[in-house]
Amino acid sequence: MRLVATVVVVNPVARLRSSSRTPFLQVVKTAVAVVAAVLLCRVLIDGPFPTFAAIAALLVVQPSINQSFVKGLERSAGVVLGVVLATGFHLLLGDSVWVVLLVIVLAILIAWALRLTPTSATQVGISGMLVLTAGVVTPNYSADRILETVLGAIVALIVNALIVPPVLLGPAHLAVARLARDTAAAYERVAIGLTEGWDEGRWHEALLQARALRQQHARAEASLTAARESLTMNPRGGRHRTILDDDIDVAEHLRVLITRVTGMTRAIQDNTAPDLRADPVVGSIATEVARIGADVRALGARVASASGSGSGFAGPVSASAGLASASVSDAAGAVASPEPALTAPIEVIRPNSRHWVLIGALLEDIRRVREELLGEDD
Repeated sequence: MRLVATVVVVNPVARLRSSSRTPFLQVVKTAVAVVAAVLLCRVLIDGPFPTFAAIAALLVVQPSINQSFVKGLERSAGVVLGVVLATGFHLLLGDSVWVVLLVIVLAILIAWALRLTPTSATQVGISGMLVLTAGVVTPNYSADRILETVLGAIVALIVNALIVPPVLLGPAHLAVARLARDTAAAYERVAIGLTEGWDEGRWHEALLQARALRQQHARAEASLTAARESLTMNPRGGRHRTILDDDIDVAEHLRVLITRVTGMTRAIQDNTAPDLRADPVVGSIATEVARIGADVRALGARVASASGSGSGFAGPVSASAGLASASVSDAAGAVASPEPALTAPIEVIRPNSRHWVLIGALLEDIRRVREELLGEDD
């Protein structure tokens, strides 16, 4: 038996490039903020080129206004601490290379001791170094550098807020709609598998697809977090918050539905048998699971077409799902009405002696899904 080693060659230049470009509008806003900050400082402050203002404007323009505000605070705090530290050591120890090195080392230690954010921690050392090497250090000079930073941050924040404030609702809305669609497909696979009598191998594939929904849900949550942050302090946020609140509510319900469909798929894989499809109760379960898939698919369609006047999760839904098996097709026809497709809970008078554990587990999962979809509390 020969072992073949596979060598993966990674292009180091590729690591320097992002998977996607920064929106061009943000590039324009950054340029406008830098120019405006520099011009404002040249008018208000008599001195050299306002480097601190330009750097602040470059760093503070972020994808959201809330992020810009936080970056402005972090940078301003780092500059103040670095400038004060550099000015104090210059007045005490004079101007030499070892003083600059001492200030940089102390800036690193102070940032570590105070547990500053990476932005503030880096800025302390950079500000101290620039103050000691870029000009004659006097209290007035140091105060001007602090003022430059504050003005640059304020200008960047204003520019980011006034020039089409970013709203990142679109990616989050699309992620939730796709998550609902794929969750519905997972339930439909369970219904088809029960009807067609899948073997363990096909159930294993279905289980892998169901488990992948957890990662997809995590990505949707990250998109929702970014959307929520983009609406914070955003003057355009009011009309979008209703949609975002609905998406967050739907994502939370989908989290429960994903857990249930993953458990159902795993239970069937572990307990499947050739005669399972012959049990009439299993046929009823397949029909109910297909109806669940239809309702979740309808929810995804409603999310995709939602407007600012959207409502919460609970409420009537409608859908029509064309599926492969007879029971699934019946379920799709049953949801043509505006009411949810789920019917009354399945009653089992006499459980199958061979499959009663699996049937009981599936019935319990269906009951919990029913509560989640219909808002019942049986």
